[in-house]
Amino acid sequence: MRPPRLLAAVAGAPALLGARAAAPPSRLSGAGGTAPAPDRPRTRHTLRAWAELLRVSALFTVPGDALAGAAAIGRRPDRGTALAVGASLCLYEAGMALNDWADRDEDAVDRPHRPIPSGRIAPGAALAAAGALTAAGLALAARAGRPALAVASSLAATVWAYDLHLKHTKAGPAAMAAARTLDLLLGATATAGQGYARGRDGTPSIRQPAGSALRAPDSGNPASASASVPDSPRAALPAALLLGAHTYAVTSVSRHEAQGGSTAAPLAALAATTALGAAVAHERPGAARRDRGTPDRLLLTAFAGAYLRTAGPPLLHAALNPSPPLTQRAVGGGIRAMIPLQAALAARAGSSLGGLAVMGLVPLARSLARKVSPT
Repeated sequence: MRPPRLLAAVAGAPALLGARAAAPPSRLSGAGGTAPAPDRPRTRHTLRAWAELLRVSALFTVPGDALAGAAAIGRRPDRGTALAVGASLCLYEAGMALNDWADRDEDAVDRPHRPIPSGRIAPGAALAAAGALTAAGLALAARAGRPALAVASSLAATVWAYDLHLKHTKAGPAAMAAARTLDLLLGATATAGQGYARGRDGTPSIRQPAGSALRAPDSGNPASASASVPDSPRAALPAALLLGAHTYAVTSVSRHEAQGGSTAAPLAALAATTALGAAVAHERPGAARRDRGTPDRLLLTAFAGAYLRTAGPPLLHAALNPSPPLTQRAVGGGIRAMIPLQAALAARAGSSLGGLAVMGLVPLARSLARKVSPT
């Protein structure tokens, strides 16, 4: 599987590198003639190649990581969350470009239609795009603070290590799971970092941006004071581990998507997703509660059900018939299932609006997946 790695939609810049030439435009004879029309087919051909390389249909599985991370620490999305989304998108797309660059010889045999082996994109252009996107992702994370930059740096190192070496080892699924775990923690860290400022004496104080859920602490009410301080990013670790467990299961299946033949991997992944769906459907003890009630309970159940419906049937089909097409479909379903899983994690933490916002990405991902495969 093309690992669910991290980010951001800056694919247009390298898009003019390494593309095959299109048919020359026709010319009109006659005394003056006319200027040739713009080579639109070639431009579309180039953009299509980069869309395939970067697997843009899988981009919609990324923003939910940061939103679920913010919800897990009881915070509303803010500037830090937006920066985390941008950093994640960039790092995800960097991983996609680097993955195809590293697999170019293997793809020449198993997937000659891929952009690099087919000659539509030059290997050097893909590698340059991976480097530029990684730098952009780290720059965005740095804007959210040093803790966010530290998490993003660990994420980038994991992505590059996976693509260049770990992917073909037994540690591959664990590395990919670590990448998704870190991505959700990046959202939590960047969001929490926006809640603090430094006073003139260098001591931390609470920043209250416009529209923030933070309130000034009531000096006479210790509970109010503690409630006003942003939760530690460590509070997001349970949600991050659940997302990482799903990623591990899907990555294990993806190792067989080119040749097929494995029944055990889809069956194990099906058992894992069933257990995860049941676990997520239960409210986390001590979760942040803004407006808890029956609607939240119903939303949580609906999101968990959507997760199981998206991931389960393709995995079952791949287990019954482990052919390459059905295995690839199971991997694609597992990637898309991350969206309802993120929505369920947000609702589980008490953010109904966050869960609904994440689920709003499902139609976009489904529509684009019909044009560009996420695997």
